Amino acid sequence: MAPIPGSGLAKGLAVTLRTMTRKSVTAQYPDTQPDLPPRTRGVIGLFEENCTVCMLCARECPDWCIYIDSHKETVPAATPGGRERSRNVLDRFAIDFSLCMYCGICIEVCPFDALFWSPEFEYAETDIRELTHERDKLREWMWTVPAPPALDPGAEEPKEIAAAHKTAEKLAAAQAAQAEPVEAVEPTKPTDPADPQGGQS
Repeated sequence: MAPIPGSGLAKGLAVTLRTMTRKSVTAQYPDTQPDLPPRTRGVIGLFEENCTVCMLCARECPDWCIYIDSHKETVPAATPGGRERSRNVLDRFAIDFSLCMYCGICIEVCPFDALFWSPEFEYAETDIRELTHERDKLREWMWTVPAPPALDPGAEEPKEIAAAHKTAEKLAAAQAAQAEPVEAVEPTKPTDPADPQGGQS
């Protein structure tokens, strides 16, 4: 069926008329903070303790706006006769938010949950060079990250928690078995094969 000539214009005018009759609402920012959705992409927070300097976030970033420096430290052997191990120590973790396009790839690829979205968005600067934020500032934003939503009541328990519960139950059972008193058993007298009564008359 062919469209009626002028129907598109009529629809557009109808939208305009509906908008004109609505009462305008002014957002009183900055006196009143906006009510942001829970998954707002404001800024990226760093949980430094979880970072292993694997460099995945910096390698996968399409804008190359993540700068990481680290050095290796030798960890002494935990047991006598064991060998020393080396581990990476984070020296610098910075994000240039003048280049960041907020795609979230760095957060998605982080295997150790060291990066999180924070709803904070008030970090404008007058100098573009001030938009490169170091790990101290990223750590401050970590404490503004909202808590994750509650799990569905019918959902399965996460594998990590289930494994931890199973290990705790095994440990508790082993401790209970060790705590039980051992009952004394009376020794039995050896019987003579020639005496079927076992020495009893």
